[in-house]
Amino acid sequence: MERQKLPEQPDLTYIDSHVHIYSESYKEDRAEVLERADALGVKKLYMPNVDVTSIDAMLEAELRYPQCTAMMGLHPCSVGKDFERQLYIMEDWLNKRPFVAVGEIGIDLYWDKTFFEQQKEALRIQVGWAKAKGLPVVIHTRDAMPQTLELLEELQDGQLQGVLHCFTGNLEEANKAIALGFYLGIGGVATFKNGGLDKVLPHISPDRLLLETDGPYLAPVPHRGKRNSPEYIPLIARRVSDLMEADVQEIAERTTANTLKLFSSHV
Repeated sequence: MERQKLPEQPDLTYIDSHVHIYSESYKEDRAEVLERADALGVKKLYMPNVDVTSIDAMLEAELRYPQCTAMMGLHPCSVGKDFERQLYIMEDWLNKRPFVAVGEIGIDLYWDKTFFEQQKEALRIQVGWAKAKGLPVVIHTRDAMPQTLELLEELQDGQLQGVLHCFTGNLEEANKAIALGFYLGIGGVATFKNGGLDKVLPHISPDRLLLETDGPYLAPVPHRGKRNSPEYIPLIARRVSDLMEADVQEIAERTTANTLKLFSSHV
């Protein structure tokens, strides 16, 4: 794997707030990836669940690697005719042991709009769990930002908190999400030439940002198109600091503090 070319900054500590490190993509070198990430200052990783088939691998990764922490939720792309059965299993897990968040959940209309109503119902149900347990939500939204924000506004009663992971919206949408009490998860898209975040991040406080890779997806430049990795969090931090005209140490410190604050049930 290619290594990022960054100055040595061993004093900086980062968190990857959203990474599927349990994915088959890391099967051959998961331990080595985590070791390299740790050497670059990425000391903690939060793992979102996808569906019932991903639970075992995620929990095994949490058991084997102390820096990895699990969430529980049903990804909108996995919402189909059987979504209620899957939700039953996930609710059972949430009642059996602690998780730091309900996620990743949300609305995704990119591939298929067939189950849009079911996605909305699954989101409502899972937000209800989060409120009842005092947990944050990790929101996935793709080709559905207006619909997602509208539903979150409806569900916000002062108890709802969370992050819009892999945020790719415009400034108006960013401000609306922040007004609703949400953080913005910033990943590799920030490094893309036409990613759009160059028009958003200069106007946002770093107090509302988390860093993430969403590995193995959406690797930052210069690794775009290849497997993403928590090793690349410093690259993303560097790009965010450039766009915000802030010191990278400030970005590292604030995003780390923000992430720990959001997932404080585990701290």
